[in-house]
Amino acid sequence: MRTADQPIRISLFAPNGRMGKAIAMAVADDPGFEIDQNHGDVLVDFSAPDALQDSLDRAISAGIPILVGTTGLDENADERIAEAAKQVAVLRAPNTSLGIAVLAQLVETAAQLLGPEWDIEIAETHHRMKADAPSGTAWLLAQAAACGRGTDIDAEAGRAGTGLKRKPGAIGFASLRGGTVAGEHDVMFLGEKERIVLSHRAENRLIFARGALAGARFLVGRPVGLYSMRDVTGAL
Repeated sequence: MRTADQPIRISLFAPNGRMGKAIAMAVADDPGFEIDQNHGDVLVDFSAPDALQDSLDRAISAGIPILVGTTGLDENADERIAEAAKQVAVLRAPNTSLGIAVLAQLVETAAQLLGPEWDIEIAETHHRMKADAPSGTAWLLAQAAACGRGTDIDAEAGRAGTGLKRKPGAIGFASLRGGTVAGEHDVMFLGEKERIVLSHRAENRLIFARGALAGARFLVGRPVGLYSMRDVTGAL
């Protein structure tokens, strides 16, 4: 059993992926962690949607918590993650940036204060290889806005360039892909003759890796249940 003065052992479900390599780099610079693929204290999954069940099964079999950072998950993912969270601690984090976690709270507050009279548009830009759109982070921010003012997320009316008229209270999305952009998100609140823009810019993939390590540290010793990055920032 791990003692408090020993490094937290990270098992990477997809060690050769972009985020797997970034997390390994972050671990190399942090003596509080080490990579141990066979005897991890926490399993970290930034893989592909179709690998979700395998990663959850691995965490349950080993009896260790899991951080799920994979985006683009299918409609059954919520149920699978909820079931796993009855057996191990699960941190679901579409974006592990601590800045994004704070941004989501700001978006929720702004949506609550401004009300449905203000339109909400979320614009996100990522590298050309990103498969899902809108991004998982864009959905996270939309959910925060919807929570703030009690509206539904209208994805169909939210696609960029569709020309669809927004339904009252709908949240729109615009997704751009190109180059090597790590991640840019703008949440725009548009009112009569004024607008508020809340933004986040990821300048390097290592910010997600460091956030994942913060999430892993949070999970160690945590009771069974489902957690978010808001829980992580609240514990800092």
